Amino acid sequence: MSIKFAAVRRALAAKREVGRMRVMKRLAAGLTLAAVGGVAMAGAALATEVGAPVPGGLGMQAAASSVKERVHDLHDLLLVIITAITLFVLALMAYAAWRFRAERNPNPSTTSHNTLLEVAWTVIPVLILVVIAVPSFRLLYYMDRTHEPDLTVKVTGFQWAWEYEYLDADGLKFESYMIPADQAVEEGKKRLLDVDEELVLPVGKNIRILTTSRDVIHSFFIPSLGVQKYNIPGRVLETWVRIDRPGVYYGQCNQICGVNHAFMPIAVRAVPEAEFTAWLEEARRRFAAGDPPTRVAARAADAAAAAN
Repeated sequence: MSIKFAAVRRALAAKREVGRMRVMKRLAAGLTLAAVGGVAMAGAALATEVGAPVPGGLGMQAAASSVKERVHDLHDLLLVIITAITLFVLALMAYAAWRFRAERNPNPSTTSHNTLLEVAWTVIPVLILVVIAVPSFRLLYYMDRTHEPDLTVKVTGFQWAWEYEYLDADGLKFESYMIPADQAVEEGKKRLLDVDEELVLPVGKNIRILTTSRDVIHSFFIPSLGVQKYNIPGRVLETWVRIDRPGVYYGQCNQICGVNHAFMPIAVRAVPEAEFTAWLEEARRRFAAGDPPTRVAARAADAAAAAN
């Protein structure tokens, strides 16, 4: 009887092992499908509109500059690395739960030290970090500055709008305020994103961007262009962008700067060089007399009303 009972126990244990393996396979398949589905949904969301956020978007906005393309490349590399690490750790945990369960190990191991294992789990993460660091530093240096800019724009943040100054265009300067929400809806524009004066830039040119602030720290952030730079009072920071194609690209202040922080949108209109030259001449005439104080006060009141 004892022999038969032992045989039955072994058969039941083997059946449980088969069941566990099936569960782990189904779990792995489910995680894979979820990851693929998430990427597909993100791609579909990104394809809806370039340069602006979309409802239900799961990934980054589509790239419209060489800087943003490199940001995407680094993101994809990191996604592969962290996915491989996650699956490896999951496999180790599943194997440990199966191999060292109480049924197979009624007497637990008392091992407390393994030199080879401890060296491995120290050296391998260091190597992984080195692999990540090399493209990260390359991207940081690439984003830092352009040595031969075709155009220089100074961006000054203030509570709660932006001032743009074209340093190569005889001091052309103007301020950009958010369009009130009700006006944007009436005119069919983007609520909390469209502005009264867009930052107009030429396509295919290296544009140096200098950032500073009049009051507190702001952040000039345009996701689809890969531009994000702090605006710090008393300092001038530098970055650059080269826009690949015409369009309107939206951003926002990305540093909490006060009660109306959420109402500091950025709208960049990228146009062909000929159209930019024509706009530049027209803008020189339009802003020649500066920005009348009454207009500034009116727009500031509109922005405050929209925030409330």
